[in-house]
Amino acid sequence: MTDSPLTHFDAQGQAHMVDVGAKGATHRVALATGRITMQPATLQQIGAGNAKKGDVLAVARVAGIMASKKTSELIPLCHPIALTRVALDFELLHGESAVQCSARAETVGPTGVEMEALTAVQVALLTIYDMCKAMDRGMVIEGVCLLEKHGGKSGSFLRRPPAA
Repeated sequence: MTDSPLTHFDAQGQAHMVDVGAKGATHRVALATGRITMQPATLQQIGAGNAKKGDVLAVARVAGIMASKKTSELIPLCHPIALTRVALDFELLHGESAVQCSARAETVGPTGVEMEALTAVQVALLTIYDMCKAMDRGMVIEGVCLLEKHGGKSGSFLRRPPAA
């Protein structure tokens, strides 16, 4: 092995899946967030629940949950893991004309769930875009990031807010 912090590369620089076989199973939690900005009229349609394709946030929630379960199929070196919980929440930010999405993923196992939480957010936001693109092709997905993670050998991570 190499001393590189890039754990997905072996000593020869070849990509590989990290061996987690000897790691203990611990309760692991990750929380990710992101937003999609849009025209105020688009946000109003989402909030009213009467978009042409149906309840945008309900569909986006299911899409995010389904995507989190498929993360290892989408990201080549991710381990398939047994998720014990995935929950998505949405907040309509009228002053910013945006929808904020947060996803919480949990497991008990030898590897974390950061990628599952991030994937859930991305796909939920992409679903909002897909369902509303006829009204607003200028929507922008932004700020997708890991807010916190707990469990495992490396302990906890809490994103620090940007300096004011």
